[in-house]
Amino acid sequence: MAQRRVKVGSSVGLHARPAQIFCKAAAAQPTKVSIAAGDRGPVDARSILSVLGLGVGSGEEVVLSAADDTDGEAAVEALAELLATDLDAVPSS
Repeated sequence: MAQRRVKVGSSVGLHARPAQIFCKAAAAQPTKVSIAAGDRGPVDARSILSVLGLGVGSGEEVVLSAADDTDGEAAVEALAELLATDLDAVPSS
């Protein structure tokens, strides 16, 4: 299993806008990725309601997981890099 721990870089955590950006990026990946925070989750990273339900705060560590294959490693790495940034500062698309 591909897995990566990362601290959330958004200044207010994974609230609506950062969660939307993250879930959109997760949906674009070629493999399913899960996200967990502490004892909450794992949930499907493509589901905005599930991600919001985790209640992830700024600086909180999350765990991203995907199937153990080339696509899984790449997907987890790409999403970890995204989560480490301040998604509140990303321009709207």
